[in-house]
Amino acid sequence: MAPNPGSFTFDGTRTYLVGRDPVAVVDPGPADPDHVSALAAALEGAERATILTTHDHPDHASGAEDLARRTGARRARLDGASPARPADARSSEPADASDDGRPPASETRARLQVRDGAAFDTSAGTLVAVFTPGHARRHYCYHLPDHGVAFTGDLILGEGDTTWIGEYPGGVADYLTSLERLESLGARVLCPGHGDPLLDAAGAVSRFRRHRLERIAQVRQALADGVPPDARKVVRRVYGPLPHGLFEMAAAGVEGMLEHLSTTEPSE
Repeated sequence: MAPNPGSFTFDGTRTYLVGRDPVAVVDPGPADPDHVSALAAALEGAERATILTTHDHPDHASGAEDLARRTGARRARLDGASPARPADARSSEPADASDDGRPPASETRARLQVRDGAAFDTSAGTLVAVFTPGHARRHYCYHLPDHGVAFTGDLILGEGDTTWIGEYPGGVADYLTSLERLESLGARVLCPGHGDPLLDAAGAVSRFRRHRLERIAQVRQALADGVPPDARKVVRRVYGPLPHGLFEMAAAGVEGMLEHLSTTEPSE
């Protein structure tokens, strides 16, 4: 766990090491020297190490470059491909294919891209990337089918029943679809980027979906009651008083829900 506690990171960002050799580092976390040093020490002796991120937000990904530099681990870059893209977009050489696990710098970035369905070998089993946008436009979960575990980044958190959705237009619809994709994996345990592992995966997905749908319904009701479609005014109606930082985050989230409603429920 990285030493970056806060209102939105809980007690810190979780970094997961999957396997020993080959090993995958899921979300190396912030560029904190002590955290990166701890990860580098944990990777000592591993001949094949791959650094994966669920998304590019700094609290999950900014330590990746330093960790790669210090350990020789290769970093897989995120692709924004939709799972609806043709299969050949996902079936080029596997991202973990190389003779020694450390491709030369001249190697094409395509071989080091995280794409929907990409498989990464670890000594604990194959880790499969699952495209799950919503919290971020480029967001992936990683499924370890052999153990019934999914690493969820910020799609699902280890506390409460909500995550922030407001980064881009269409994010709310993407998020609801991504919850369905996560649910379809049939994982038993969810390992989030913040908070403790969730041992009732199905219950957690259901809880987060229910909360999001309830918030959408509250925004819809506010509009029906005559509140103008202004995010800040809707926040005051739906959430009530909030500290400044939380208010701004809530406003961005409500903006996303207003956009979602305008797209899925156009006025007559």
